[in-house]
Amino acid sequence: MSALAGLLAEGRERRIFSGAAWSVGGAEGPLDRGWTGSRGWDGPPLDGDDVWDLASVTKPIVGLAVMALVERGTLGLDDTVGTHLPAYRDGDKADLTVRQLLTHTSGIPGQVPLYRDHPTRASLLEAVRLLPLTARPGTRVQYSSQGFIVLGLVAEAASGQPLDTLVERLVCAPLGMGDTVFRPDAGRRARAVATEDCPWRGRRVVGEVHDENAVVLGGVGGHAGLFSTLADMELLGAALAAGGRGLLSPSAFALMTAAHTDGLALRRALAWQGRDPVGSPAGEVFGPDSYGHTGFTGTSLWIDPATRRYAVLLTNRVHPDRTGDAIVALRRAFHDAAALLPPVAAGRRPGVE
Repeated sequence: MSALAGLLAEGRERRIFSGAAWSVGGAEGPLDRGWTGSRGWDGPPLDGDDVWDLASVTKPIVGLAVMALVERGTLGLDDTVGTHLPAYRDGDKADLTVRQLLTHTSGIPGQVPLYRDHPTRASLLEAVRLLPLTARPGTRVQYSSQGFIVLGLVAEAASGQPLDTLVERLVCAPLGMGDTVFRPDAGRRARAVATEDCPWRGRRVVGEVHDENAVVLGGVGGHAGLFSTLADMELLGAALAAGGRGLLSPSAFALMTAAHTDGLALRRALAWQGRDPVGSPAGEVFGPDSYGHTGFTGTSLWIDPATRRYAVLLTNRVHPDRTGDAIVALRRAFHDAAALLPPVAAGRRPGVE
């Protein structure tokens, strides 16, 4: 059993999650991969083809689609929200830029449970439009799922295509990520890992987006809604480790993954989280220029360009409920072990031991 397998098996024993899948590797593919546990505490064992709710790991994947639009000239990083969304032109968000939305410096507050008072897509989007800014744009990194909801609307308006189509066309199809989708169909839902026994919905959530605001939006949002498999996330990790292979030009990818907020308290790239000096989910070993993202359901993707290494972790730490924060320390330990993993020995085929 590898160190990673042992760490995650222990996480299941501690009931941090019912199941976990992982892959660590580089541009040529995985060095160490596997899965442990079950799709739910009373569900079938994981089989490696399981479908996971990525939660906020959706954000950088949407960000990759946005950067592809930028590279094609369809959208500009300094385009304003008001340029593309007429309804925003008379409000406090009219002059916010795509760059500010991508770096979480727009001033739009985040983590607002709008779904509680706004049960329809139209009313929730209107509530987002009317949310008062809580910081002057460009002065503070303030993590904002609502900002990425607006970003998704801007991308749709600029391109004339729905967000799910953009992500499929500009990210998933080029990499062959055939199981990475919004709104999984019945076949994928049958392979889905359980998330929360949701008090709001009054039932266990399986194969439906966990994020409640995304539910009201119909399952597609710039902030959440994507589902994926271990194999698909390996394809994405390898492409990122290879410098954006198949997705963006080297210059566009370098711009996306560079730090854009070093004068502020938290380090952010364009749609990616940088490695903060204190308390980073990347742990202590990944390099200072590494970047990635985490998801509330217990998912994460991290890349170190210096070593061309990626680390994928997929768990259902919100099952059966979202209480507890043991995933924080476990995720950091996972990333430290992933960064220290030696290259695969000659003749050994990576896989489940």
